[in-house]
Amino acid sequence: MIGISKLYCGTVEPSDALRYGRRSKDLPSHLLQFSEDKRPVVVWNITKACNLKCVHCYARAVEQKSKGELTHEQGLRLIDDLADFGSPVILFSGGEPLMRPDLVDLANYAVSKGMRAVISTNGTLITPQKAEELKKVGLSYVGVSLDGMEEVNDRFRGKKGAFKAAMEGIRNCQAVGLKVGLRFTINRMNAVEIPRIFDLVEEMEIPRICFYHLVYAGRGSNMVEEDLEHVQTRKVVDLIMDRTRDLHERGKPKEVLTVDNHADGPYVYLRMRKEKDPKAEDVLQLLRMNEGNSSGLGFGCISWDGAVHADQFWRHTSFGNILDRPFSEIWSDLSNPLMAKLKEKKKHVKGRCATCRWLDVCAGNFRVRAEAVTGDIWAAEPACYLTDEEIS
Repeated sequence: MIGISKLYCGTVEPSDALRYGRRSKDLPSHLLQFSEDKRPVVVWNITKACNLKCVHCYARAVEQKSKGELTHEQGLRLIDDLADFGSPVILFSGGEPLMRPDLVDLANYAVSKGMRAVISTNGTLITPQKAEELKKVGLSYVGVSLDGMEEVNDRFRGKKGAFKAAMEGIRNCQAVGLKVGLRFTINRMNAVEIPRIFDLVEEMEIPRICFYHLVYAGRGSNMVEEDLEHVQTRKVVDLIMDRTRDLHERGKPKEVLTVDNHADGPYVYLRMRKEKDPKAEDVLQLLRMNEGNSSGLGFGCISWDGAVHADQFWRHTSFGNILDRPFSEIWSDLSNPLMAKLKEKKKHVKGRCATCRWLDVCAGNFRVRAEAVTGDIWAAEPACYLTDEEIS
């Protein structure tokens, strides 16, 4: 996760993170990516059920609840363990998390245990009543996924009317003062929509947007050819930076992030160097605090059936199940060779990643993407768009 607004517009400085000792439990949410202890932020896919049929769904969600979903009581025990382990954030996802009737109760319990609770949703099921309930329990953030404006979004989501329903869900969150933002997965079929998405964020006064690079997992495994070429990715990141700066300079700042490609960090820094930005070296310090991809270390995933994964895209590899032993034990067990290597992945990457000058700020990027393309977990990251000159 690369904070474009934080880095390029200078809304965060190294001293901001240092002031809290870089401890996960003490850092405010907007500085959590700079923690030193890397206690895991955990995505819990609480259900596989979903009311939409997104073409890039990493979870391969289906209409009906799947057998073996964790019960409410098992979920409470999971939250107890995560809180005791020091996980600062639990992200409820799916499927569509609002398909699960006890979502509000689970979120409320997580908050009562001192965790920050957020949800990732398609937004279509956020009624005024549901927004009020989520606000009341102290939910920190609602991330609503969009893939473009109405025509493009509904085509991606597999349902006509999905865009309008999501817009209504966003308005319902805003009406009760619940922080809500957008999630946008970039690919060839919707990259042209990015300027219109920025317009939407400004018009609706949405405070936050995350642009996700495509990861080849779940139904997204069929979209490898729909990913941007490297030159296109560079243009898109430039566009995101330009629009973020424009909002900032016009007194309408938004929190803008890019996610799932840590080449973005060095790219932002190198552009700032070219522009002779005096904050460039501060940005490099922040990137080193961030430490790059954190799958299997500061970021983990638990599936609806209790299986533990390095991240939400790596479902074909499980380190164990919380029904057999707690997440905290599984996450700390280095007898699993892959878990041990993910804790120090920089030692194991190959190819241009192994000799890259930015390895300390990228950590080899997404290993699951390398595996999807080459069959080798430790091969060079295929989505890295930095040139050989830029990494040497």
